[in-house]
Amino acid sequence: MTFTLTALPDLQAARFDTVIDARAPSEYALDHLPGAINLPVLEDAERTQVGTIYKQQSPFMARKLGAALVAQNVARHLQGPLADKPGGWQPLVYCWRGGQRSGSFATILRQIGWRVQVLEGGYKAYRRLVQGVLYDSAFPAPVLLLDGGTGSAKTEILGRVAALGGQVIDLEGLARHRGSLFGALDAQPAQKLFESCLAQAALALDPARPVLIEAESNRIGKLRLPPSLWQAMQAAPRVQITAPAAARAAYSLHAYHDFVDAPARLSDVLTALRPYHSAAQIEAWQSMVDTGSFATLAESLITGHYDPAYQRMRRGRGADLVIDLPDLSEKSQDMAAERLLVRLDA
Repeated sequence: MTFTLTALPDLQAARFDTVIDARAPSEYALDHLPGAINLPVLEDAERTQVGTIYKQQSPFMARKLGAALVAQNVARHLQGPLADKPGGWQPLVYCWRGGQRSGSFATILRQIGWRVQVLEGGYKAYRRLVQGVLYDSAFPAPVLLLDGGTGSAKTEILGRVAALGGQVIDLEGLARHRGSLFGALDAQPAQKLFESCLAQAALALDPARPVLIEAESNRIGKLRLPPSLWQAMQAAPRVQITAPAAARAAYSLHAYHDFVDAPARLSDVLTALRPYHSAAQIEAWQSMVDTGSFATLAESLITGHYDPAYQRMRRGRGADLVIDLPDLSEKSQDMAAERLLVRLDA
């Protein structure tokens, strides 16, 4: 029995007990259906081995080996992750195109008595729907941009707006990156997985209400913003957060404490700024790292690197509303969030 996905919300509406990605782990890591677990019928090395035999020896030998490996791996899944599934369990299984890998897995599960369905068209069918949302259609809700210089607590204020009930998408959270040379958090997701998460967030929006999104360039770390979102951001009104440089430096020290705790890593990032600044300036910043003058370094980077870059990027693009904060205390952040919520509800 096959399941046809005509729109992304259909998957949630179908209410399968488990969504199983039967592809190899490397394929799953690049992208997968929301909430899917990875139970590969062929591991990466096994898939390569079968493919090599198919091309260099014979399709028959490849299929015979593949069947043996699939049987072994499905047996392992049945005795492991699926061992406690009851008789009424209803899974959805998919592979790349909805073909042999998911079909083989589903056949065995059906023989046990489970009501399993196979995703028609496999992952490729799902991916086409994601592309339709992010590449072929207008972004589904009006956008309001939250702008401001480095260290102005935009991400934290964004979270406070969400806590107050505002409609928000945290792009940096989805991208696992803070949007600058100092922005790396953990390993970023693959582009397709980022887009899957973004498409889910976009479709969860109320199209009648504006969504608050932090102003970014068209890239966050290694990831690109898809066209529908980028075009909406380019045309969106802006709210700019301003605060004194000293307050922004203090906030940055807190937000980027991982660099303070790893001076060698901080020095490496400063070295990457050589194309943009004189040797004397880079040496001065490196000296601040050596002496532990992190507060001075943070303020100098804000006024000497980030603010000029911000001004160049925003030249000719004024803000529709400026929220000038005396500091970046929790009280001030709450005040900014409340004003933003009023702007969203206007």
